[in-house]
Amino acid sequence: MTPHTRWLWLPALLLLLAVAWLRPLDEAAAPQVDAGLKRALASFAAARALNAVISVAQGTEVAVQPAGVGVTFAPGQALDPINDLVEQFSSLMLAASVSFGVQRALLGVGEHWVVSLLLTAAALCWLAFRWRGHAPPGWATRLLVGLLLLRFAVPVVAITSEAAFRAFLAQDYAAGQASIELSTEQFTRLNTPSEPARADEGVADRMKRWWSQTADVGKRFDEMKQVAARTVEQIVRLIVVFLMQTLVLPLVLMWGLWRLARLLVGRAGR
Repeated sequence: MTPHTRWLWLPALLLLLAVAWLRPLDEAAAPQVDAGLKRALASFAAARALNAVISVAQGTEVAVQPAGVGVTFAPGQALDPINDLVEQFSSLMLAASVSFGVQRALLGVGEHWVVSLLLTAAALCWLAFRWRGHAPPGWATRLLVGLLLLRFAVPVVAITSEAAFRAFLAQDYAAGQASIELSTEQFTRLNTPSEPARADEGVADRMKRWWSQTADVGKRFDEMKQVAARTVEQIVRLIVVFLMQTLVLPLVLMWGLWRLARLLVGRAGR
């Protein structure tokens, strides 16, 4: 290692060790993970509420008796596909909540003083080999890269993914969450049963009521289908948002950090 390279890597490693011990990244990452966890739990709760309301609509039977002839039908059964989608969405939101919880736990592991101590020892050991002009052994390089990732990967991924969410996905999330809550209210309103028949009604009154109920049921069913169509679109958007933040972005960032760490340490080890 040339004197110039020594003075280049020494402050870089000292800076990394200072960040590891002082924990500024961890303090910045923890609120980001907590915010993501709250969003996932809110979406999970909204999905379960919507699932319950649609299940009620599915099981509701409409019974009318024009001129004493009984007719029973259940138009809500047509909502079964959307209800299946909502159930799958709620399961995904539960998985997203678990993912944020795992990130929170990994933050606690990475910021522990034992990890920082091991990283300090590995960095000084690796630097000692280079300072003497010798190439560090492979195990020393792999150990240093692994400890760097263990210490810094999770906070960097959490901060970066949350920044990407706020820049590109926040509007889609807000619109989707509001739409699901609105759909729950609309389904609740449409599930309100029609006024039951009175015992003293005559045949003519029953016929009028039957025609009125039939028209009302048809109108409500059409409104339910419209609400369901809007709900499907917003659910798909929310699925994309959480998949991007809890799966796609973390994997891409972890891969990028791994490649970057190996590249930098590999070049320094030549």
